[in-house]
Amino acid sequence: MSALGPILEGYFTERLIAQRRASPNTVAAYRDTFRLLLGFSQARTGKPPSKLDLEDLDAVLIGAFLDHLEADRHNGVRTRNARLAAIHSLFSYAALRHPENAGLIARVLAIPPKRADRKLVSYLSSAETEALVGAPDVTTWIGRRDRVILLVLAQTGLRVSELTGLSVGDVVLGTGAHVRCHGKGRKERITPLTSETSGVLRVWLDEQAGAPGDALLPSRRGGRLSRDAVALLVAKHAANAAHRCPSLNAKTVSPHVLRHTTVISPAHMPLRDMSYVA
Repeated sequence: MSALGPILEGYFTERLIAQRRASPNTVAAYRDTFRLLLGFSQARTGKPPSKLDLEDLDAVLIGAFLDHLEADRHNGVRTRNARLAAIHSLFSYAALRHPENAGLIARVLAIPPKRADRKLVSYLSSAETEALVGAPDVTTWIGRRDRVILLVLAQTGLRVSELTGLSVGDVVLGTGAHVRCHGKGRKERITPLTSETSGVLRVWLDEQAGAPGDALLPSRRGGRLSRDAVALLVAKHAANAAHRCPSLNAKTVSPHVLRHTTVISPAHMPLRDMSYVA
């Protein structure tokens, strides 16, 4: 019998953190997967998580858990597959440490992901991008911050985690203006800035007068914004921008849509309404 607790502990501390140096977002996603799995296993087996063994998590139970995600939690195929990938990663780790469970592990690893329909890539037109960036009320501090957020997202295509992780010292203005961020896989990357975006950031930095380690785009309390906060402010300003540009009513605007906009057409950054820069 192989106790599940030590396997999970070693997986997080040894594999995810020490070996893979997984990002906090990855660790949190995997934690949530196993929290859901343990709760489901307890309901199925009657054993509390502290009493579960690896043998309790056989292919039949894992398959039932995946069905539960779709049927009861209404998760989509991509979420289901992401949960399965986390489980596969755990069992791959366990395979080298518990060869006595090789058969059980092999059967779990053989569970295939589901094929997901490919969604059409949504992006904004030039007029829609301009309306969105121009939507915040720049007479307020929040409005000026939000406009910088929308502008940087639309011009650079940064992921939300990259944007919220930016510090004042990550912005380099002048010749070769750029922002420096740690992207997916902890890779540092440099993203160039247009002259218009550089001008907006220069005014914002002068207003903030922050130290190099301070958040570039802070919350009201000075901390870093969450992913949900950025998604909410993008949706809010998109709804307001739709009054000026009705075609936005037909689109669900998110930070990822702005990332697609940058990739598909980097020229989508007209800045005719940046009056607060003056």
